[in-house]
Amino acid sequence: MRKALTGAELKLWNELRAHRLMGLGFRRQFPIAGYIVDFACPEKKLIVELDGSQHAETDAVASDEARSARLERDGWTVLRFWNDDVIRDIDNVCQRIVIAAGLADTF
Repeated sequence: MRKALTGAELKLWNELRAHRLMGLGFRRQFPIAGYIVDFACPEKKLIVELDGSQHAETDAVASDEARSARLERDGWTVLRFWNDDVIRDIDNVCQRIVIAAGLADTF
């Protein structure tokens, strides 16, 4: 677990924390099935992962896919965003999270 957030994580956490995004309760650095996920909304079984450029490498892609598949087998929905997506278009990222949480009609 990391205490320091990246710039993208901090920007997204400021939108998610304290039920700020449509009342969804997110936890940061949350342990699930032997993994520590970036952000999780246990009520909706929704995980949000932020990926930096190192996640584009072949080994990392395979590892991320295996990790997401494992979490999805347990009933979680996993959303992955590039750090750049959060930095450049936080509104679209938040909209996609709300849609995945099944709250699109109230957004």
